[in-house]
Amino acid sequence: MENNGIRIVTLNRKNIKKYPPTCFLASDNEGYLKKLEWIRRNFSKGLTIKLIYPEVGSECIGFIEYIPGENAWRAVSAKGYMFIHCIWVYKTKNKQHGYGSLLVKECIEDAAKQDKLGVAVITSDGPFMANKNLFKKNGFKSVESCNPFFNLMIFQLKKGPKPQINCCPDKVAKCQGLNIFYTHQCPWVARSIQGIVEIANEHKLKPQVTEITTARHAQKTPSVYATFGLVNNGRLLADHYISHHRFRNIIEKELKKNL
Repeated sequence: MENNGIRIVTLNRKNIKKYPPTCFLASDNEGYLKKLEWIRRNFSKGLTIKLIYPEVGSECIGFIEYIPGENAWRAVSAKGYMFIHCIWVYKTKNKQHGYGSLLVKECIEDAAKQDKLGVAVITSDGPFMANKNLFKKNGFKSVESCNPFFNLMIFQLKKGPKPQINCCPDKVAKCQGLNIFYTHQCPWVARSIQGIVEIANEHKLKPQVTEITTARHAQKTPSVYATFGLVNNGRLLADHYISHHRFRNIIEKELKKNL
């Protein structure tokens, strides 16, 4: 598709090498390579990724990733909806030009063509996830929220049951010791796991590390974001991607509590 010189490319098995969905990581990065495997496995589940390119130059400046709600990799029940995993416009100079809205509208149009009830997304007032303001100005409404700062928002196309957040506090309470769960849906998480485990080992800790390998499992995780979670002795310490520096600070703070 072209819109005033802007090109939007829909990924498929044939063009994925020509238009690598790097999530702004180098294509030889371990996290990116894991993500690439994940993408290829999920094309058959209805996964759609659209990349946006400017009129001048060949560098990707943004993308949106979505999938039918039944196959969403978030702790939600969203049957009948198209579910947005991620949307990202890269570099400050490319923001505030309507590119994000253009990608959201692409998703809405696809949902309508596939006779979906609407489009759903988890937004965050915190870091690393899309802010709700982009979706509010495109007609989305909040239907549910979850601590500490998550919102489930929908664009309704026709009447039907609304999606829900699958909160699982009992699962958190049952996690004793240090537990880390993650998926390869996010390459930034995938690239950081080994370093996080090494930092834990430096502190004489042996975390229980669980890779979530199916959407059904992701939908039942203790964290709404589902792509990453850090639990220690029944307490959820982090529910989204964190840097190695942030992880080290969290671990050292936890160890001080036990002195």
